[in-house]
Amino acid sequence: MAQPAAANSVSQVVYQTPTALPDGRVVYIVQEGDTCLRIQLLTGVTIEQLRTLNRLDQECTILPGKELLLAVITPQPTPTQNPNLTPTPLLPTPTPFSGNGQVCVLLFNDVNGNTMREEGEQPLAGGAVSITERQGKVSRTSTTAASADPVCEEVPEGDYNISMAIPSGYNATTSLNLPSIKVQAGDLAILEFGAQASSAPQPTPAGESAASGSGLILAILGGLLILTGIGLGVYILAARRS
Repeated sequence: MAQPAAANSVSQVVYQTPTALPDGRVVYIVQEGDTCLRIQLLTGVTIEQLRTLNRLDQECTILPGKELLLAVITPQPTPTQNPNLTPTPLLPTPTPFSGNGQVCVLLFNDVNGNTMREEGEQPLAGGAVSITERQGKVSRTSTTAASADPVCEEVPEGDYNISMAIPSGYNATTSLNLPSIKVQAGDLAILEFGAQASSAPQPTPAGESAASGSGLILAILGGLLILTGIGLGVYILAARRS
């Protein structure tokens, strides 16, 4: 898969290591959209440590605005024998963090055209997928396959536009363009597009069905009248000859 022309142009998310509180606690404030996996990627504190330190459930459920304990640091005594000594920093210098997420796309054969993938509706090959960062810094293209696994691309954090070009011989049953899909570090976004074969039978409108039924009845009545007229004419002719 082709990579972006300039890797340095990809926007990065800079995470500043929080400063320890006076009691030695290092805390992180949960942001909107955060998950334990994202916080692990940002801080280096594992999900298991987050659960243990904060008494979280097995799913590591967190809410925006909640304080998460990352560590407890024992304060070092301030040297008194030499006032010119500088205390050693407790935390390392912040370093930039670049987080990635995954966008996965599946094109399926929407047999009944109801826009939802149901049992028995198989994946379609030949769909052209485009994943583009809103400011044009990242662009990925790929092609769907007739496989149960979607086509996945790893992309940096950002807002993306996802579009699909369906193969020849099919009509789209879902929107082919999904603008402003937000991807954060550790995210896995799975998107589905539907298409139906162009030769699939289309439902007949109720008005046309009723009109067709009325026309058929009239045709049958007309045929009966013609047959009745022919029979009557033959009878009259026979009676005259006799």
